[in-house]
Amino acid sequence: MSTAFTLSCPMPVTQHKAIVLGHGSGGRLTAQLVRDLFLPAFDNPTLRKLDDQAVFDVAPGRIALTTDSYVVTPLFFPGGDIGRLAVNGTVNDLAMGGARPLYLTAAFIIEEGLSLEDLRRVTYSMAQAAAEAGVAIVTGDTKVVNRGCADKLFITTAGVGLVPDGISISASNARAGDVVIVSGPVGDHGITIWSTREGIEFGGTLKSDTAPLHSLVEAMIGAGDVHVLRDPTRGGLGTSLCEIAASSSMGIELDASAVPVREEVKAACEILGMDPLFVANEGRLVAMVPESSAERVLRAMRRVPQGQDACRIGRVAAEHAGMVLVKTEIGGSRILDVPFAEQLPRIC
Repeated sequence: MSTAFTLSCPMPVTQHKAIVLGHGSGGRLTAQLVRDLFLPAFDNPTLRKLDDQAVFDVAPGRIALTTDSYVVTPLFFPGGDIGRLAVNGTVNDLAMGGARPLYLTAAFIIEEGLSLEDLRRVTYSMAQAAAEAGVAIVTGDTKVVNRGCADKLFITTAGVGLVPDGISISASNARAGDVVIVSGPVGDHGITIWSTREGIEFGGTLKSDTAPLHSLVEAMIGAGDVHVLRDPTRGGLGTSLCEIAASSSMGIELDASAVPVREEVKAACEILGMDPLFVANEGRLVAMVPESSAERVLRAMRRVPQGQDACRIGRVAAEHAGMVLVKTEIGGSRILDVPFAEQLPRIC
C-alpha cells in the first residue's frame, strides 16, 4: 500500500502590524514599506523617482549643509515626537547660519518589533513639519536591526540650504558691546522629555518647544545686523554661550535674573538639582547683535510666534575673554562652566 504525500509551500506573509527583519532585507517587504508608508507621507517629484540620490536645482549662492541624528526616548511626548524633532532640528541648524532651508534627507534605523502604526505616526508628523517649514524630504534610507539592538527608532537627517549674499553669521563673530538675546523661555524641552519618561507631572501645560526657527531668523536679519545665532539644544543655553565665548575669544556677561524660565521648569530643576541654563531646548535661539540693532531686532522677533517672548539677557565684553560670567540673582557673580556630562541623556 502506498501513501501519497502532498507538499505545499506556504504563501509568504506580506501584511504585518509590526516591523520584522524582512522589512530591511531589500526585498518585497522593503519595497512595500517604501511604497505604502514612506512615499505617501513624503511624496514629491524628486523622491518619487526612487533613485539612489536626489538631483535638484539650486539658485546661485553659498550652500549650507548640516547633518544630525535623533535618538530621543520616548518617541512621542507633549508638543512633538522624534519625527517633528528631526525636521525642526535640521531646519534650525541651517537657519543658525542664516540659510534658507531647502531640502532634507532622512535615514531610519528601525528596531524589529516597532509597530507600523507608530512608524506611520512618526513619518506623517515629519511630513507635516516639513510642509510647515517649506522643505522637501527628497531622499532617504531604512535599515532594520534585531530586537534589542536599538531602542525602537533612530533617525539621521541631512539638510541643504542657501545662504543669501551678504550674510555672515558665526559663533566667531561676537564683538564687544553686542547684546545677547534669547528668543523665549529655556529648558522646556528637556524637562518635558524627562517628566514624560518618568511619568511625573509638574502641573501647568509644559510641552516641548520644538519649532522651526527659519522665519524668525529671516525677520531678525531683515531688521538689523546679526553677528551670532545658536540654537541651544543639548547642553542648553549655558553650553551655547560657553562655546560662543571660546570661539570668538570674547567674554560674555549673563544676567541670570533676565533669563526667562517657566515656573514648572524651575520646580523640576530644583527637585533634580539641575541648572536650567544647561537643560535642552528645541525651539529657541540665542543671538548676539550690535547695540545699534538690538531694539529693531527685538521688535521684529516679537512679531513672530517663535520670538514673542524674546528679551535681552546679557552682553558681550572684551574682558575675561573666552569665559561666561553670570551675575546671580542675589548680586554676586560666578563663572559658568560646561558640565562634564549631559544632565538629561536621550533628549533629542
